[in-house]
Amino acid sequence: QVQLTESGGGSVQAGGSLRLSCTASAYDFRQKCMAWFRQAPGKEREGVVGISPDGGIYAVDSVQGRFTMSRDNAKNIAYLQMNSLKPEDTAMYYCAAGPSTGCGWWLRYNTWGQGTQVTVST
Repeated sequence: QVQLTESGGGSVQAGGSLRLSCTASAYDFRQKCMAWFRQAPGKEREGVVGISPDGGIYAVDSVQGRFTMSRDNAKNIAYLQMNSLKPEDTAMYYCAAGPSTGCGWWLRYNTWGQGTQVTVST
């Protein structure tokens, strides 16, 4: 079972940037879909952006043009670069791993990290 560890969260003013990292323990990391989800207080967890083993990106409309996901298969790390942050981006952000196909189908993700908090103030 893969283990995922997130880092890089914090507090930032609106318009600022943060980069989240997700380190995976799995030897087969390069074969997995990876994604970032988030959960705001009082709301359900939602998929934000996913990346396929070959780098294909699946992002929701609310973050397109602002958030970029990437992966380094040699280091078993997935990244989320978040720019032009808004207060509505405030949430706990979770890294997730799933099978090697269907990376844009959020229900396929079955392994989660503990999360890292992102807070955006006005």
